[in-house]
Amino acid sequence: MGHGAEVAEEWIGEALPRLAARHGLPGAQVAVLVDGQVVDAVTGVLNLATGVPVTSDAMFQIGSITKVWTATLVMRLVHEGAVELDRPVVEYLGGFRLADEVATRTVTVRHLLTHTGGFEGDIWTDTGSNDDAVRKYVEALAGAAQFSPPGERFSYCNSGYVVLGRLVEVLRGKPYNQALREHLITPLGLAHTATHADEAILGMPAVGHVRAGVTGSLEPVKRWSLVPSTAPAGATLAMSARDLLAFVRHHLSTPEFAAMREPQVEASEPGLMSGRWGLGWSMPDYGGPVVVEHSGSTMGQRAFVHVVPDAGVAVAMLTNGGDVFPVFTEVFRHLLHELADLSQPELPLPPQNPPPVDAIRAVGTYRSSAGTWVVRVDDDGHTWVHMSSSDEDEEDEELELVALNEDALITVVPREGRHVVYGLGDVDAAGRARFLRLTGRVIVRDLASG
Repeated sequence: MGHGAEVAEEWIGEALPRLAARHGLPGAQVAVLVDGQVVDAVTGVLNLATGVPVTSDAMFQIGSITKVWTATLVMRLVHEGAVELDRPVVEYLGGFRLADEVATRTVTVRHLLTHTGGFEGDIWTDTGSNDDAVRKYVEALAGAAQFSPPGERFSYCNSGYVVLGRLVEVLRGKPYNQALREHLITPLGLAHTATHADEAILGMPAVGHVRAGVTGSLEPVKRWSLVPSTAPAGATLAMSARDLLAFVRHHLSTPEFAAMREPQVEASEPGLMSGRWGLGWSMPDYGGPVVVEHSGSTMGQRAFVHVVPDAGVAVAMLTNGGDVFPVFTEVFRHLLHELADLSQPELPLPPQNPPPVDAIRAVGTYRSSAGTWVVRVDDDGHTWVHMSSSDEDEEDEELELVALNEDALITVVPREGRHVVYGLGDVDAAGRARFLRLTGRVIVRDLASG
């Protein structure tokens, strides 16, 4: 074992159980790629209701990290000459339709890979779990609203990645999950990876946990995954942290995938970071070596992977509930600094003496396919956001906000150990923000509601 691998294994073996206990994580895996080797550590249980311990071969959902897998399948088609990045998607998928006719004709494969398609991105249409689920989902996108022309603005788009999954299905002539298994999972020898619940249950699947209210106790989720029709965006794929890094190692050693790590569009988050987006990978600017990363969230589970290609270093962490962000911050900051000389910034905190909120700019109603956000200022001058989800199973929430800076608001109370930042978009003639930016998404002001 190389020196870096030995040091990483010793540190995570001590730190992970300590940090998980401190921040209430039911269970977790951390794996590290260094010196060409993968070392890992585990802690906790897969399900608080059963007490089954986490092992190295247990499978956690990776959520939106699946998008890198989907992008990889697409880029293999590009390498084979079956797909051109700048051709309109409709030329490959005759049944592809959006509400905007111009966007339907012009949105390209590159737009979808870089989250610049400009249409609603958080649509979770349940079309069943049969082999036609992805096809039916894409057909149902005909009503997806357009908030900006294709290519104009970055906005994280789950819907676009389901369309890419359908592109894979049509050109490979097989369902998405079958293509995933035949072109990546099986060739890479990933023995602890499941594409859906029926496969996962034959192994050791983790169950997500959520709190009953802001301060309630953690409880196992009632559903294991999101709807199967959105599998290419990250609904169902589960694996061990070791298998995830085996996929990363394949990426780093395969020249045809290097193009995925080239910056394509600006994707900065007000108050969080400056950065760009590649083809499937996020590329945060930490002021040092090039980093590509992705994270995922689904049904009480959180997943993170950061890669420093020039150093041959990668870190993955998979969790199933609790205050995950302080653990993520400490684990990744320590390991990436020690192994790749990378300085990862701290998560933002509310200022001790926050500047006043620009009420004219911030106050209003903002809507997307995911729900409605109403920002208001009360009689005492406090700023609040009321969130109503499109998911009927989720309860409304109201959180207090303060100004992080002139372009962003931040929650006073943390969730999962982090304070959420709401970026304020550019202003209209009346000085009002045209949109909020939340976790990479554009949420447009409803002008009819103020």
